[in-house]
Amino acid sequence: MTTAASGRIRSTPRGMDLEIVRSLALPIDEAWQYLVDPALTEEWFGPWEGDGRAGGSVRVRMRFEEEEPAIRIAIVACDPERRLVLHTNDEYGSWELELLLEEDGGFDTILHLIHHLDADAAVGEIGPGWEYYLDLLVAATESTEQPTFDQYYPALSEAYVALLP
Repeated sequence: MTTAASGRIRSTPRGMDLEIVRSLALPIDEAWQYLVDPALTEEWFGPWEGDGRAGGSVRVRMRFEEEEPAIRIAIVACDPERRLVLHTNDEYGSWELELLLEEDGGFDTILHLIHHLDADAAVGEIGPGWEYYLDLLVAATESTEQPTFDQYYPALSEAYVALLP
């Protein structure tokens, strides 16, 4: 479980990207299933239904967001066991996310979550939120105790704001 801000923010030609990395103790094919199989995404992010192929869209009910409505997520790209690009646009804003997987010695997988930030993105909320959800993913893959959101927010908020250039 993360106790400090592990993400980094970097300038890109299109703006700013927040990147957070986790190591998963799974081979890449199993790690991929935790990103695309609704039964497994339910364990750490939430259940989804719909067309999970590139060009399709799904509705996700975020498992740990109490009483929040389901959100629609467009599947921009889906390259099995390598890359998943998602876009959502709702009352909270427009988010574009990339999930990149790479093998680490054949037995583990490195997951890079990249959140392409809008100019008005609340990185002090977004960063701690992704730390929490990625640690939920690690807990799901390792069958360990799930963290609680209050371990991340507001505790990591200032650290994420300080990452901004």
